[in-house]
Amino acid sequence: MSDLVWSRDGSDWPHREASEFVAAAGIRWHVQRMNRAGADAPAILLVHGTGAASHSWRGLMPILAQHFSVIAPDLPGHGFTEAPLAHRLSLPGMAADLAALLRVLDVAPQVVVGHSAGAAILARMCLDGKIAPDLLVSLNGAFLPYGGHAANLFSPLAKMLVLNPFVPRIFAWQAAVPGSVERLIGNTGSQLEPAGIALYGKLVRSPAHVAAALRMMANWQLEPLLQALPGLKTKLVLVTADRDRAISPAEAVRLKQIYPPAVIENLSGLGHLAHEEQPRLVADLILRYAVQAAQPGDNALTVS
Repeated sequence: MSDLVWSRDGSDWPHREASEFVAAAGIRWHVQRMNRAGADAPAILLVHGTGAASHSWRGLMPILAQHFSVIAPDLPGHGFTEAPLAHRLSLPGMAADLAALLRVLDVAPQVVVGHSAGAAILARMCLDGKIAPDLLVSLNGAFLPYGGHAANLFSPLAKMLVLNPFVPRIFAWQAAVPGSVERLIGNTGSQLEPAGIALYGKLVRSPAHVAAALRMMANWQLEPLLQALPGLKTKLVLVTADRDRAISPAEAVRLKQIYPPAVIENLSGLGHLAHEEQPRLVADLILRYAVQAAQPGDNALTVS
């Protein structure tokens, strides 16, 4: 059990040849870039959720790269990206730091795709004017705060766990117990192949990765985002999965009440990690809406 080191732990990382390390916002980022569509291909940004990393796009990236220039970073403190100061692991902090990365990369994505908390980060970036894509696709997006007693309990509990330096190491130690990672993935409602489970196991056995995920949860405040959401100018597609045990599909219905222009797409038989279970299905959905949302003057997007 140790922190992640690229030379050792990245040896079997999916699409390792697409990886690079970039300095932005005062930290060193791990970013994967893939483009099989040519120099004029439109850019698409993929943002993973809490506790994941760029590996979660392993099946989706090669499909999208046939049509886009794909950018998929590890979020701050996740995977192989350095952790910032603790207060930066918040919704506005991560949105600002990710925007700084895009400036260094000189990328203005036409399409952005976020999974779980990644969708909220992208919405915040759109609302703050840091990006102006034609389309935001939310994959089982985490936009709504916990309700009821959980709202009063979750954030203080996460803060308490973060303040204890032993908690991430205890969690990582427990993740080494046989079957624990399989149960963790199973609790999302998804079924992954052994290689995918092994990659998540690598992450959750890293105390630094676990600590970043806990700090992110402790700092997460969604109410300002929801208050600002009616001002969103980007087309929003809310993709839900009927077996998702982490984010109920009913949350998309509630979100559409807040932002009526949103479109809901339901996926049958899949869980919270639907894009990992059926990357072709999710890629086709993204491509369909990307073609519809493209504005005159955009880089050409063709779907064969």
